[in-house]
Amino acid sequence: MEEDIEEIRRRKLLELQRQRELEELRRQEELRRQAEEQKRAILRIILEPEARERLARLKLAHPDIAEAVEAQLVYLAQAGKIQSKITDEMLVEILRRIQKKRETKIVRK
Repeated sequence: MEEDIEEIRRRKLLELQRQRELEELRRQEELRRQAEEQKRAILRIILEPEARERLARLKLAHPDIAEAVEAQLVYLAQAGKIQSKITDEMLVEILRRIQKKRETKIVRK
């Protein structure tokens, strides 16, 4: 009888623990979703449509580069460093500069 009560308590405790973990996961997912939505809203404001399209295409081909560019643009926008909308030409120049930094040079001796 006492063993049954202990087993019930243990199960109930495990169930409560799982519920808390699920709630925490849901909360984290909601925060991630909100941050993503905020990022998209900022990018809509600072990028002209052609630049947004280019960034979307880049995200398909090179998601890591696109994420880094998006993060930097959002940071600059939040810091008040972006004074006007970024055109497609400006975005191309940003990407060109990033590409130059990423190129590795192999020197053979």
